[in-house]
Amino acid sequence: VSSVKRLMGRDYADIVKTEAVAGELPYRIEPSAEGRMVQIDVAGRRLTPVEISADILRALKSRAEHALGREIARAVVTVPAYFDDAARTATKDAARLAGLEVLRLVNEPTAAALAYGLDKAAEGLYAIYDLGGGTFDVSILKLEKGVFQVLATGGDHKLGGDDFDNAIVSDVLAEARGARLGMAALKQAQALARDAKEWLSTHDDGAWEFEVGGRTIRYRLTRAHLEALIAPLIDRTIVTARGVLDDARMAAGEIKGVVLVGGSTRIPLVRRRVAEVFGKQPLADIDPDEVVALGAALQAEALTAGSDTLLLDVTPLSLGIETMGGLVEKVIPRNTPIPAARAQEFTTYQDGQSAMLIHVVQGEREMAPQNRSLARFELTGIPPMTAGAARIRVTFAVDADGLLMVDAEERTTGVRQAVEVKPSYGLTEDEMVRMLRESLEHGREDMETRLLTEARVEARRVLLALNAALRADGDLLSAAERAEIELVMTQVEHAIAGEDRDAINEAVEDLDKATQDFAGRRMDRGITAALRGVSVERLGQVIESDR
Repeated sequence: VSSVKRLMGRDYADIVKTEAVAGELPYRIEPSAEGRMVQIDVAGRRLTPVEISADILRALKSRAEHALGREIARAVVTVPAYFDDAARTATKDAARLAGLEVLRLVNEPTAAALAYGLDKAAEGLYAIYDLGGGTFDVSILKLEKGVFQVLATGGDHKLGGDDFDNAIVSDVLAEARGARLGMAALKQAQALARDAKEWLSTHDDGAWEFEVGGRTIRYRLTRAHLEALIAPLIDRTIVTARGVLDDARMAAGEIKGVVLVGGSTRIPLVRRRVAEVFGKQPLADIDPDEVVALGAALQAEALTAGSDTLLLDVTPLSLGIETMGGLVEKVIPRNTPIPAARAQEFTTYQDGQSAMLIHVVQGEREMAPQNRSLARFELTGIPPMTAGAARIRVTFAVDADGLLMVDAEERTTGVRQAVEVKPSYGLTEDEMVRMLRESLEHGREDMETRLLTEARVEARRVLLALNAALRADGDLLSAAERAEIELVMTQVEHAIAGEDRDAINEAVEDLDKATQDFAGRRMDRGITAALRGVSVERLGQVIESDR
């Protein structure tokens, strides 16, 4: 399952309408039975993005417990700065399913700044450019007297490294014109695309082979062609970065440093374009894949040690309510520092009106249907008055996690109604209980399935690597030796087709033993090639320097 982060807190109609990538993902997206939440069809099972995210968090929790030798019950969880209320709520639901209490939801750019220790550095303005696999964020942070204040943030939750992969996939499949393309070919092309993208971050060109429609296709890609394929996507991030600078009312020259976050920032063209926009080379001292997690760990330490670093994040999108005619009245504008509370007074539209429907929306458009619907609730008990006489005070309060509470009060009577906004595509308590119960009831079965699948994946990986080695250095083997190895490879393939995990592991072990001599010969050939033409004197110097 890839790009699941893009689906968090979103309903089926919204995804089908806006996600071009939906048709390119290696799984089907379907509406849930209730029609509120999207579901993903994976190997015959229908799972929500919340359940899949919970599995990811559960695995991370297990790894942390193994490493630390103790139980983990609480965590700081990071989210893209541009995650709306629905996505944040879905993330907290996933953490609850994984057995974690969320100490704080921290925006990823802020966590990256923490990792670099910018709170301890000289005061100034910093830009955080975060281009991950599925989402893109850029934020401008002001650091003053140990306080982080996010001045502006922007991004695109439908743009990331996966889109770079899809651009390469389209180019790869163009090479397979006329062949029948099934799901297996698509998955193979996606794996090739990732390999090519990573290889070309440090090399000028490369060639890869893949099978489709019963024929082998050799795909060659240069860094220049890759950059031409992905340049329009990178340009979109640059437009967003310039827009965020405008929102913060800052010139690029005022930015003291630019922090890179996310694996996609390893791409040379990304780094060049970022340097061009901000007029300085970006910071990349910490592994961009790990910088956010490191910042989250530092924040968790601060929270549990009682020395909380003050983080002043902002609302990524405006929050408001629908008024008559479907118009939106914004109560909390976007880029408002949080935690925040804002109130506004409204009134009745008709004579004798005794109730008011409060429709909470999020977004920047002027009409309610064009924004995200977060919640609806009704304030009843309004005394019958002439239209416009009632005074209804609506208060929006956003907590440090970016989650919303809405309170409505009729001022003359004190009648009041409050709601913790639970987006309509979030999980109900019954759904949460059901998921928890099912995770317990099917725990052993799910684990056995997982272990069998892992064994199959590892066995296929070994076969692929061995086939590549035989193509490259098969001349090192006699006909009899090769036939013996191919016989054991066939036994591995038979084991993969079965349901016995132990049989698969044993077959892989047998294959490892059968190929040990071949591996040794390949190593000798590699060393010989590396030393060819090197003088004895030079070799001695190298050995001495290594000592």
